[in-house]
Amino acid sequence: MIRVYLKRLRHLWRPPRPYGEIDAGRTVSFLELFSDLAYVALIAVAAHELAGHMEWTAVREFAVVFGLIWVAWLNGAAEYDLHGREDLRTRVFTFAQMLLLALLAVYAAEGTDGRDAFALVYGALFVLLAWLGFTVHLRSDAQYRRTSRSSLVLSLLTVAAMAGSAFAPPAAQLWAWTAVVLAWLAAGFLLARAGAARSRDTTIVAHSFVERFGLFTIVVLGEVVFGVVNGLSESARDPETIVAGMLALGVGFGLWWNYFDLTGRRLPREGRGGLAVWIPLHLPLTMSIAAAGAAMISIIAHAGDPRAPLVATWVLSGSVTVALVSIAALVPTLKDWQSYRRVYLPTSILMAVAALAATPLLVVARPSSIELAASLLGLLALVWVVAVTRWLVTEGGSAP
Repeated sequence: MIRVYLKRLRHLWRPPRPYGEIDAGRTVSFLELFSDLAYVALIAVAAHELAGHMEWTAVREFAVVFGLIWVAWLNGAAEYDLHGREDLRTRVFTFAQMLLLALLAVYAAEGTDGRDAFALVYGALFVLLAWLGFTVHLRSDAQYRRTSRSSLVLSLLTVAAMAGSAFAPPAAQLWAWTAVVLAWLAAGFLLARAGAARSRDTTIVAHSFVERFGLFTIVVLGEVVFGVVNGLSESARDPETIVAGMLALGVGFGLWWNYFDLTGRRLPREGRGGLAVWIPLHLPLTMSIAAAGAAMISIIAHAGDPRAPLVATWVLSGSVTVALVSIAALVPTLKDWQSYRRVYLPTSILMAVAALAATPLLVVARPSSIELAASLLGLLALVWVVAVTRWLVTEGGSAP
């Protein structure tokens, strides 16, 4: 009886899945969906800080903090997808991460006053992630030891950098945080390339991992909704303000439409130009969407002015530009790129060219809030219409 009990107990607390044991048929679990809610709170706090201080200094700080949030999310999502199980161990460590993320949100809400504590809690989060990486490293085959060792070392360096930054001056602190983000981007690129070269024609990423990126994109798109709601709540709800708010929300709809119709749920290709590029491109994409949500509060608040605020104009139009350029760059990394090249290529070119031209034109023109939101919505609609048209005229094609 005791042996049976111990056997069942061990089944509840199993070791992590080793590298290479890809569960291609796995779907995103309810636990993963729940854990992303912690990031909803954290990103909302960071966006709220930017919305309340729509200045260039705040824009830079938001970019760095969002980069840290994305790095933490990426590590947690990858650890779960590659090594997690439906067991008690995975639940305990996922909830532990959520507790630390909740603390991060509390200290992020304090702005510059909470930076030191934010750095220490972020370091604690990576202590936990490093421990999880170490348990995987112990079970890794020889061919995966270099990958697991590199990830573990970088996690420990992140702990050291964040803990050290807690005692550094504010300017040095931001530079240290920026270095952490850049280091993870570079390491992720190199590790993904190495994995693609090692795996050759085998699957190196499951549908669940791609789906998780789509869900995180929805999380940041939620900031657009929050931005519109907060902007309307804090302003006089006259006709001009309401129209500006509805158009701004339409911009969010346009971002969703283009991202998910062109790239959503599509696997990256296995070659070196696939996953290694596909992953880091989601950082500027999601960062720009979250920044757009913050800028919408300022745009709506000044709906009655003849010109939209300058910094908010830069941030909103620049965010749409970065998002569209990121989507255009994502398209060639997809597994079915060659099959639908006649559909994707003209759309991607139009997307990149139109987006890059939009920001300087809008900044020079300095339109009103309504005109700004309407122009960006028109740009997003144009790109999508071109994509649909290409699908319909391509042999065998159908609307996305």
